[in-house]
Amino acid sequence: MSISETLKNVDLSFFDRPNVRRDTLPIAGGIPFGVETIANSQLGIGGAYGTWGECYSNETLAALIEERWGRSLASEEKLNLGELGFMYRHHSPLLSTKEYYDLELEVGARFLREAIQACGWEPAEIEAVLVGISSPVSNDYTVQIARMAGIPEQAYKLSIHKACDSSVAALNMVLNPNLAIHQRLGINLAEQLKGKKVLIGGIEALGRYVLMSNDSNAAQLFGNGAGVIGVIPGSTMKFIAGASQEVYDEEGMLQVRMMYPHSRERLPDRPLTEISELEPGHFIVSGLMHEPHQGEPVVMAGPMGMVKLFVRNGVDTVKEAYAAYQEKLNELGIPGKELAVSIVHHANLKINQLKAKHLQREGIQIPMPWLIKEFGNVSAASNMIAFLRELPLLKPGDHIMIDGFGAGSYYDVLAVELPVRS
Repeated sequence: MSISETLKNVDLSFFDRPNVRRDTLPIAGGIPFGVETIANSQLGIGGAYGTWGECYSNETLAALIEERWGRSLASEEKLNLGELGFMYRHHSPLLSTKEYYDLELEVGARFLREAIQACGWEPAEIEAVLVGISSPVSNDYTVQIARMAGIPEQAYKLSIHKACDSSVAALNMVLNPNLAIHQRLGINLAEQLKGKKVLIGGIEALGRYVLMSNDSNAAQLFGNGAGVIGVIPGSTMKFIAGASQEVYDEEGMLQVRMMYPHSRERLPDRPLTEISELEPGHFIVSGLMHEPHQGEPVVMAGPMGMVKLFVRNGVDTVKEAYAAYQEKLNELGIPGKELAVSIVHHANLKINQLKAKHLQREGIQIPMPWLIKEFGNVSAASNMIAFLRELPLLKPGDHIMIDGFGAGSYYDVLAVELPVRS
């Protein structure tokens, strides 16, 4: 695309992008739906991403919030969303419980099917589906959408509930055999799924509950979005090094109601995550959250609170992963190889800019492009969408870093290789 075309499209909404296929879902009188599929044949990786619901620009979003709340937003409540890197948001209308259930199952199944097709695979070939989701419409959501997409019943299904970090945590689980969580699962997924066709994604219907909150920051920042990628662990994507952290959000900077199974107990020297097996082969990984006392779905401390929560620990996790990566390069006899790009969760632009600044002070300079302004913060879908946006530019042999972080707070950072395929 030429520079003039890029400038012309700079303010396009997602639905208006040239490669987006639009549809109307036959629920509640019709819900707008859009999907874009991307594949890199040299790498053997593909996937699908998109959104559903009406599109609201930064200018029209306030009217939606005010309609739902029945009051005006005070001037001090309004965020400069463009400055935070976001131009549009997508929200579903108010629906019944049954309509939300039907809508989100249909959306999830469509994104799985589109990702399978983008990879040139058949549903029967899929051996695992891992979905990161902050607030599932049902505990068996991953099982249900996999079934609707025609994926075999015996395929592993994992639902990961670690807020915005969920999809990167899922990717880490299928690539890194040394994670302690494999012992807790009773099966080493990375070893079990090596060489197998796996779908990994984030499917986030955040519009369902953030507008039910009285938190003006959450209502303006979050929206619906999904991204699903298809990888073959050890073949099309290979783990090099990484780091993970669980650091409980003591001050409640980002409080989130846990709408999934968790004992809500915080025990010394125990992980914040709990694992349950809903049925054979379907695991739920649930992260402890600092929950709002008022029963609200989400309570945020504001942009500066998010900086305080995520930057310090986020930088520490990247530093640890980067040091492990450099050590591994020395072992492999390729010291000095540079990372092609870092795919970072799009919490907001200022957080990512500040992280980059702190890392540069540590001598770590990695390209961290801002890639998904059309969506707002879409939590676990963010990294998958950003990866797919960057996928056409990636080459065999590239090393990339994938940086996930989210409420709780949870951090997964991994360096991976996109091998040269024989």
